[in-house]
Amino acid sequence: MRRIRRRKCLCCERLFRSDPRSRGRQKYCGEPACRAASKTTSQSRWLAKPENNGYFSGSHHVDRVRAWRARHPGYWRVSPRIVPAPLQDLILAQVADPAFNSTTLALQEISRSQPTVLLGLIAHLTGSALQETILESSRRLLQLGQDILGAGHAD
Repeated sequence: MRRIRRRKCLCCERLFRSDPRSRGRQKYCGEPACRAASKTTSQSRWLAKPENNGYFSGSHHVDRVRAWRARHPGYWRVSPRIVPAPLQDLILAQVADPAFNSTTLALQEISRSQPTVLLGLIAHLTGSALQETILESSRRLLQLGQDILGAGHAD
């Protein structure tokens, strides 16, 4: 019977028994903080490679994501409990004030205090969580709203 070797974790420096399937490649133990450190190190190493520079930006990658989504329709709607995250930068939203009573608010007050709801609605209506699609739809909806209110054109 072969003896399983113990290694020192690069994060917490405690001894641990590595998974025999990793054949000596495992450098971090299974603790959540150590796994997070392992992922951070791995991502940093991947991003440092020249061929991965700018991998997540540019119109080519938007097209790549759209093509993948076309090949996998409904993938991000598998579970109603899982909210799809956009593949680009998140738009930071204001936290809704629980003191507001939404039944007494005017439409303008709701739209200003609930940007997350608006983003979700636009993503739902367009069927896309891509920032570019949401931005394009937002501009179109803003222009339509201003036309209805007679407020002029959006810049």
